[in-house]
Amino acid sequence: MKALAPLALCAVFVLPMVASAQQPTPANTGDRPAVTFDEIERGLYFAVLGGPLFVTNPPAPEGTPRPFSAGPMAQVEVGVDLSERLSVGLFIMGSSIRTSADYVGNSGGAVSGDFSSMVPGAVLRARVYGLADSQEVKRTWFYVRAGAGYAMFSPKRLLPESDILVFAGPGVEYYTRLRHFSVGLEVTGNYLVSGGSLGFAVAPNIRYAF
Repeated sequence: MKALAPLALCAVFVLPMVASAQQPTPANTGDRPAVTFDEIERGLYFAVLGGPLFVTNPPAPEGTPRPFSAGPMAQVEVGVDLSERLSVGLFIMGSSIRTSADYVGNSGGAVSGDFSSMVPGAVLRARVYGLADSQEVKRTWFYVRAGAGYAMFSPKRLLPESDILVFAGPGVEYYTRLRHFSVGLEVTGNYLVSGGSLGFAVAPNIRYAF
């Protein structure tokens, strides 16, 4: 019996170790999940628009020349996408309008010629209808964009009073596969409330979403 005591003592320590060694190893839980990105980024955005601006009847008193005029327009916009379909933003727009020599504006004949404008304001964009690509991602959108701003003119002697500009029009936008970038084209009708001037702009644009 005394001879068996050392064997029993060894068994007490060795058997648990053997049993532990025979335990099956845990199954492999698999690869770590891959990081995925949105096909289209939405959120804060920065946009640049530019193109020709046409004015059918520049501001002037009735009975004075109001010739059809045109010139370049550029606009910078910063905003946020509230949803897939709706965005709001703030913009500042500048334009330089070329007119004929007989255009005297509201100067009473003291000066004549070209004028420029600077318009800060707010804008709303509503995407109406989207077209999906072969991967079922809606990259092409038809939208309506509308806004209003405070128009300031130069030279002051030609157009001394500021005005309220309102505009609206349709456009089409394509979200590129670069995720952050989209490009578009829009046509907007413009109206100066006090001056009673009508116009329209054709504006290609590019947008970057953060």
